[in-house]
Amino acid sequence: MNEIVEGGLTFSFPQRLRAEKYDDWSFYRNQLTNAFGGAKAVDILCLDSDCGWLIEIKNYRQHRRSKLVDLDLEVAKKVRDTLAGLVAASCNANDRDERRFATEFLAKRALHVVLHLEQPKNPSRLFPRRVNLVNLTIKLKRSLKAIDAHPKVVDKDTLKPSMAWTVEG
Repeated sequence: MNEIVEGGLTFSFPQRLRAEKYDDWSFYRNQLTNAFGGAKAVDILCLDSDCGWLIEIKNYRQHRRSKLVDLDLEVAKKVRDTLAGLVAASCNANDRDERRFATEFLAKRALHVVLHLEQPKNPSRLFPRRVNLVNLTIKLKRSLKAIDAHPKVVDKDTLKPSMAWTVEG
């Protein structure tokens, strides 16, 4: 079992999946973050047998949203920058494992985008439930249709059967 902690949540991936915290890659941190005025990154990349998963994590139970940019646009930019970074890493990463992972990821037949979004269970004035999941999903579909026509917005209780990982926290 491979575990990755992000945003106060622990993602557990079975051995058959290869998952890495992309924004911890040396290629991303040392070569890409300053390129093009600053590149963004999704939190986790996961290799399944026939697809690659781009997983962005937001835990608003821990910290409420303070950014002014719409969440769908933020996720779309992170996906775009991550894919561009993977292309560059597949050719230019100094770390051989990162280069190999990027190459394998880009060779997958399908790409899936997941926004893992935890919201307060009991909204209050201090932590209101601010994100309308239906509207967010529609906006993500529009923004990401060239990459994934059916992006998923999930929380730890609504993971889809095709998502073989578990989430605690």
